[in-house]
Amino acid sequence: MKICIFGVGAIGGFIGTRLAATGRCSVSAVARGRTLRALQEHGWRLRQAGALVRCPATATDDARALGPQDVVIIAVKGPAMPEVAASIKPLLGRDTVVVPAMNGVPWWFAHDVPALGSAPLESVDPRGRISAAIPFANVVGCVVHVSATAPEPGLAEHKTGLGLIVGETNGGESSRTWDLALLLTYAGLEATVSPNIRRDIWYKLWGNLTMNPVSALTGATIDRMLDDPLVREFCAGAMREAAEIGARIGCLMGQTPDDRLKVTSRHGRFKSSMLQDVEAGRPLEIDAIVGAVKEIGERLRVPTPHIDSLLGLVRLFARTRGLYPESVPTASNGASRGG
Repeated sequence: MKICIFGVGAIGGFIGTRLAATGRCSVSAVARGRTLRALQEHGWRLRQAGALVRCPATATDDARALGPQDVVIIAVKGPAMPEVAASIKPLLGRDTVVVPAMNGVPWWFAHDVPALGSAPLESVDPRGRISAAIPFANVVGCVVHVSATAPEPGLAEHKTGLGLIVGETNGGESSRTWDLALLLTYAGLEATVSPNIRRDIWYKLWGNLTMNPVSALTGATIDRMLDDPLVREFCAGAMREAAEIGARIGCLMGQTPDDRLKVTSRHGRFKSSMLQDVEAGRPLEIDAIVGAVKEIGERLRVPTPHIDSLLGLVRLFARTRGLYPESVPTASNGASRGG
């Protein structure tokens, strides 16, 4: 089996190394810059449980050098997806399974959801370019419950969690999702198949929607945010809005915001991935985590005053630091992107 990891950061490096270590498949990578050079020189590298796992790697910055794959795992940040879409075609055969191992709302999320209309979500798929490049039939949804970092290019370091959920985008089960879950299980992950992957995506997003941007704005760890009653109530207000949106599209949460925040508080003192990106000067995943929720709410005519405020604040914060494109929001679409 031929598997390509498109984007080798913390999560891509973790998954790629675990798969390569099984010896059951040929695992290649599309990367660039210092990460590409590190893969070519050192191979796959993962620091986990006090040990360093290393495996040979085939890595390139040109997908044409690899050809069609059985599985392509996309592990990039949301802002990089248009570039991925422009260069991914050589990796795709008729039956290639494309697995977006990414945060937030993926580009395919609104497909086949009648309440959301037929147009792609502009916040995560501007002008529908990603949908045009990657056929919906090839996509298998994914939720990553793994914490990892990349202390240097080409080296992943596992922190906590081994969970990976996969599922057909239109619901139900299939042989390809079970085969994928089995492969990931052999690689040492706790892989499960979901009958409603949209709901699993929305549940993870329900926490990230507030924890990520509020931590980016304040520089606070999650425990400090949740210990502040005013901040906690603001987050709960945004979560109530997102829960209402989810209920309209078959993603019923089944918890109160306070229940969900109690789950988050068990992780103790930690920095969100968005705060880590701020500190490292990396572009922020605002569109997939906050902007898309606002856009979906607009399509459903669900008021989202807390989410609107949060989007405006974190977007301005990021723009003043060069971490998000400059643009002028339109009156009709507060989730507009920079050009």
